Amino acid sequence: MYFNNFPDHAVAGFDEQSHFSRFKKHNIIFNAQSSHSVCDLHVGCLSFKTVISGEEWYGIGHRQIAVRPAKFLIMNNNQAYSSRIDSGEPVRSLSVFFKEEFASAVFRDLLYQEESQLDDPFMISRINPEFFQTLNDIDNELQLKLNDLISSLNSYGYNNSMVDEHLVFILNHLIRTQVSGINHANNINAVKQHTRLEIYKRLCVAKDVIESYYMEQPGLDAISSMCCLSIPQLIRQFKSVFNTTPHQYMIQVRLKRAVELLNNTNKPIHEITWRCGFENVSAFCRAFKLQYGIQPARYRSAGL
Repeated sequence: MYFNNFPDHAVAGFDEQSHFSRFKKHNIIFNAQSSHSVCDLHVGCLSFKTVISGEEWYGIGHRQIAVRPAKFLIMNNNQAYSSRIDSGEPVRSLSVFFKEEFASAVFRDLLYQEESQLDDPFMISRINPEFFQTLNDIDNELQLKLNDLISSLNSYGYNNSMVDEHLVFILNHLIRTQVSGINHANNINAVKQHTRLEIYKRLCVAKDVIESYYMEQPGLDAISSMCCLSIPQLIRQFKSVFNTTPHQYMIQVRLKRAVELLNNTNKPIHEITWRCGFENVSAFCRAFKLQYGIQPARYRSAGL
């Protein structure tokens, strides 16, 4: 199923049970634009979340995570979460919801050898992939897959077989992203595997805090408190996994946002400065030149 508009959960007579019952029967894609949309806490299926423009906030437990362009978030099957768009500016959101049986079949295809699948090709598997619930980068390969899906929908309309073919390759890519996360977790200096995974999950919380709240410039005390790691452990393990410190990572996030604004908007340098969380234009220009070897204004005029 394919939707170009978000349902209004607040409208009189909205049948929430009927709406969410579809997610158990079909793969569903939302490719919609809105400046205001709220979905209160509910239990969903395995889903992929990103935005083409703007930002959408998701609530998971006590956390609020901002999904912005070039980033994606995965919600696990039977995960309780909320979502909202309330920036006042149009947000183009893309969400893919995977039917449980479909996700299980794709996961089984990756998990089992070809010979065993030939012996019982139609075995029903209830194994569902469990993903780290953290922001990830949309790399070039995934971006091409998403572009192909949307292009096919725009050109030919919705067709179950066509969409499922695209979604197999997209979900394959997402599962490989999860494996990459597990490999990152193995860089953590801890004896037991479950300890490494738990520390990695907490580091991901720290990373998401920085990604979501970079404009507020949260300090190490706040980040440490939110991810439940001591400051020394946070700094040391963050460096071992992400090859940078929390403070350096925050600067990288702010500068990437600056590049996006320089490339895609006509906003003046002083506005980009405060939108990216820098104290003043001089500090922004120094950090930008240190990272990219050129001043922001010249970067924009050169079309780099």
